Amino acid sequence: MGEIFSPIEHSRTADEVVQQIERLILEGVLRTGDRLPGERELAQRFEVSRPILRDALKALEARGLLSTRHGGGTQVADVDGQIFAAPVAELMASHRKARADYLEYRREMEGIAAEYAARRITDDDRALFERIMARMEEAHQRGDFRDEAEIDVEFHNAIGECSHNILLLHTLRSCYRLLSDGVFENRLILFSTPGAREQLLDQHRAIHDAIVAANPTAARKAAMEHITFVEQATSEVERTGDWLRVSRLRLQQRIDSDNGVARKSPRKTRKTVSN
Repeated sequence: MGEIFSPIEHSRTADEVVQQIERLILEGVLRTGDRLPGERELAQRFEVSRPILRDALKALEARGLLSTRHGGGTQVADVDGQIFAAPVAELMASHRKARADYLEYRREMEGIAAEYAARRITDDDRALFERIMARMEEAHQRGDFRDEAEIDVEFHNAIGECSHNILLLHTLRSCYRLLSDGVFENRLILFSTPGAREQLLDQHRAIHDAIVAANPTAARKAAMEHITFVEQATSEVERTGDWLRVSRLRLQQRIDSDNGVARKSPRKTRKTVSN
């Protein structure tokens, strides 16, 4: 976890511990699922008594920011996943227009986030981007579609984090959570499409290079062009899937017909004319 927790220097109250952990969650330092150190260690880092720490953790848990599992310690609750309630996510998954609106929203928001990241990038942000980009290239070389798709989400999360805008950070995280939950496009299908992986890697590299070089205009342009490509490629995958489905059904129908399995039209009964 590193030295992200600072000693409480003043009154050493539970309120100050609460405020520090709140700030770490709000600023994206602590993320959903991150596990806090054990009670003894955490109390030492804050330089407070264990009763004070327990009061702080209980207050944060009561507000839904932390969760405690028996034998699993204390971890950051799913704060980003709660932005889109399950019923709303299910509605979006079942309506095609929602996907188009989702990508439209991402294109604009990620363009702004990339621009801000390029304007505000720090040396530590650069180090973060370099690590993620290196992992993405390594996964690409291995041909590991699943790992590459997971790093893709991490890459875009990093853009939101490096924008140093709290609202952008959390709204974009909630958007990527919809991807991870499979509400929108199937990223594995996109990454396994011939030629798409190379283009996606080039686009991520262009975004990375522009942000690291502190070029806001290029960063925004690269981010928006990337989402436009995702939109077009996903649409093409869907169209191709429909073509494959229809052609498969058509072939099966012809085979069944040739084998005499197809349903025959009933013969019309001849009307007898009485003399």
